[in-house]
Amino acid sequence: MDFANFLAGFSASLTWTNLGFGLLGTLLGTLVGVLPGIGPALAISLLLPVTLVVEPTAALIMFAAIYYGTMFGGSTTSILLNAPGESGSVMTTLEGNKMARNGRAGAALATAALGSFVAGAIATGIVAVAAPTIAWIGIRMTPADFFALMVLAFGAVGSIMGQSLKRGLIALFIGLAIGLIGLDLQSGSQRLTFEIPRLTDGIETVVLIVSLFALGEVLYVALYGRLGGVQRNSFTGFATMTKSDWKRSWKPWLRGTAIGFPTGVLPAGGSELPTFLSYSLEKKLAKKKHDEFGKGAIEGVAGPEAANNANAAGAMVPLLALGIPTSATAAVLLVAFQQFNISAGPLLFTDQPLLVWTLIASLFIGNLLLLVINWPLAGVWAQLLRIPAPYLYAGIITFALVGAYVINSANFDIWIAIIIGTIGLLFRRFGYPITPLILGVILGPMAEQEFRRALQGAAGDPAVLISTPFTIIVYVLLFLVITVPRLYSWLKKTGKIK
Repeated sequence: MDFANFLAGFSASLTWTNLGFGLLGTLLGTLVGVLPGIGPALAISLLLPVTLVVEPTAALIMFAAIYYGTMFGGSTTSILLNAPGESGSVMTTLEGNKMARNGRAGAALATAALGSFVAGAIATGIVAVAAPTIAWIGIRMTPADFFALMVLAFGAVGSIMGQSLKRGLIALFIGLAIGLIGLDLQSGSQRLTFEIPRLTDGIETVVLIVSLFALGEVLYVALYGRLGGVQRNSFTGFATMTKSDWKRSWKPWLRGTAIGFPTGVLPAGGSELPTFLSYSLEKKLAKKKHDEFGKGAIEGVAGPEAANNANAAGAMVPLLALGIPTSATAAVLLVAFQQFNISAGPLLFTDQPLLVWTLIASLFIGNLLLLVINWPLAGVWAQLLRIPAPYLYAGIITFALVGAYVINSANFDIWIAIIIGTIGLLFRRFGYPITPLILGVILGPMAEQEFRRALQGAAGDPAVLISTPFTIIVYVLLFLVITVPRLYSWLKKTGKIK
């Protein structure tokens, strides 16, 4: 860890401008987390056009704060309304809403807020220590090593996300195909442009992401969603915990952090897996309190919420150190770096040390701001669900189309946005995951570049792709990621294991 640059980054993060954007990000993130159906990837994608006018450090601080804030805010509506604000809060509803119905909403909200803070602080500290070391390793990696990592990301996310391996891989290959649209940077030949001149530069990544998340979500909700009200549990006063609640919560906080952080670093696809693992672990460890699960066990709130926030911090490690996103939101953050012509990856810590350390330092500050904002105001945030859904989604679609237009001030991008939004609708309707598509679009060109570099350096010998111990380990890991879960399911189905 570079303490000198870390202190310089901490000093820079405390300027009024950066503090202001950090506070704005925490407020927007909490808002996004509270409102069901609007995840962090959608929120950040809607705001990507601000990169045209805002200084890079301030914009990235705001985006990272939105990411953290969304993880933080989703617990409020999960507990009070049984309506998860985002996918990582689904497991919180199982016990949190039961606690609220039993008159213990305050304890559930308190353990969620404090668990998120503890996990976020610990995980961000690990980011500060681990990311520079991984970046140092990354500088010494070969093109074949990077290509293997990207193949791991493709295969892991494609197989884990969605209802089936087939659908995940189909989504991935569609993303890879979209990433090919435009000119081949080496030969200059046109690929998949269909003789449309405007496609020679490819599809703007911002337009694609905004359309998939925002327009796809709005169209899906308009056609198949529920726009009505939800049952509300009353809560007034300040969220507090008893001595027994503290005793039962602190170990799940730590265990949730231990589960959430590594699953964020690995291409596990998002926060659903770690929160499920955390809930399952707490249920198994409850022993004498086991009967309380399903009726309002505080461990079932503390563990998943800690895992949720630690997972968000873990995703920052491969993003900053290697330039490889492990979730849809991390992929959108990578696009934000690219909008500023900043290359996230091993050279980031040497080329942009003040920016990256300011960003990491701001995560500590933002985590504290989130605790201050969310703990005493949980009941206030829940009132936001009184906004009529048609008004909310009308605003989203307006922001999405305006954002698509302002990139190039071209009507063509609006038509592209509508087409891609329709693809997003079809993906949701038929159960195809969005994350593999996004990673295919963003990482596809990068993987192609590393693939070509590896072959050029080896005079075209394909054996170079598995020529280092690192590549062999990565491909073995990919094989295990794809086969072990399916082997386990088969063995369980046939009754060979219980």
